[in-house]
Amino acid sequence: MTEHPAGGRRRDRRGRGLRGSLLPGDLPAARSRSEQFDELVLDAVSRVSREWGSQLEVVDVLVEDVPPADVEGVPLSRAEPATLDEPARIVVYRRPVESRARTQPAREDLVHDVVVEAVADLLGLPPEVVDPDREDEPPG
Repeated sequence: MTEHPAGGRRRDRRGRGLRGSLLPGDLPAARSRSEQFDELVLDAVSRVSREWGSQLEVVDVLVEDVPPADVEGVPLSRAEPATLDEPARIVVYRRPVESRARTQPAREDLVHDVVVEAVADLLGLPPEVVDPDREDEPPG
């Protein structure tokens, strides 16, 4: 028997040693869906920040699983202008985006479009100005 980290005893079944993770932490499959989505949002923000970085320095970017229940429809994101107490904020809703874009490439494109729309909303610009390479169809 081996000692459990919390002080109790833990069996070493069949002499094989304690179990570890199945995948090394640096492989994409080792990250949760939530962590993968967070990375997509960060990538999209960094792409937009290349051109608009100075205007986005004081913008908080957050990911939430679902929008609040009191919101009409199912938004993919929310952009909140700065107040005296809070910086400007962009919130991307993970589950609505994932349900609308099932494949990884489609999800990457949709997350980018959602971030571009939110940045455009905060800056008071058309999305085509924020990202000239953007397709004509808005994300919804």
